[in-house]
Amino acid sequence: MTKEIGGLTVNYILEGSGPLVLLLHGWGANITLFRSIIDLLKEKYTILAPDLPGFGESEEPKEPWCVDDYVDFVLEFLKDFPTDHLIVLGHSFGGRVIIKLASRKTPFTLDKVILVDAAGVKPKKTFRQKLRQRIFKIAKKILSLKFMQKLFPDALDNWRKRAGSADYNAASPIMRQTLVRVVNEDLCDLMPNVKCPTLLVWGENDDATPLSDGQTMERLMPEAALVPIKNAGHYSFLEQQGLFLRILASFMNLT
Repeated sequence: MTKEIGGLTVNYILEGSGPLVLLLHGWGANITLFRSIIDLLKEKYTILAPDLPGFGESEEPKEPWCVDDYVDFVLEFLKDFPTDHLIVLGHSFGGRVIIKLASRKTPFTLDKVILVDAAGVKPKKTFRQKLRQRIFKIAKKILSLKFMQKLFPDALDNWRKRAGSADYNAASPIMRQTLVRVVNEDLCDLMPNVKCPTLLVWGENDDATPLSDGQTMERLMPEAALVPIKNAGHYSFLEQQGLFLRILASFMNLT
């Protein structure tokens, strides 16, 4: 299904019946990864899952966004699905959006929050990372000079590919700027605002948002409980799908 939000065509899934559950996917992902979760929950809940702007089959923003822009999008998207109560599940970047959403004044009450390998804790850069970042900024200035671009037209792109993350290199120019804005925001100060019952599910081998991030969220969120999953990384809900679904079913009163 599609609808227009703020001039952008947005793809989404709407299935099931009952209380409304909103699913928000991670960076570089899309709603198709949530199929097993949708199939589990739709017997008791109405499941609403959009491809966030810039991902899946939804159009990308016309200009770079920050996390607050994605929260604004979610609130606008939900206007066509009025509800007094909402349950939200977010993976990775989707979790980052949910943390900010919980700090907003909304027309609904958040009844439950499920955060899966969620983002929101800004990692401390090592000396080596700081040095690499500094070298890249200097190289970017030099390689952006007109005479350097004429002499070495592909040098800047090649350097960016070597220095950038996989997510950064795979993104369009607008989404690259969006990624930089998103990852540089630390949401720890907002985490105490997530006051409803909160399930944190984490892959013990997650190297994108490490288990320590989940431990930080458990400490800062008043009603949070952390469930680590062995032999799973950043996509714990896929890598240990059966176990994840059992955990989710228990939290959602499906057992």
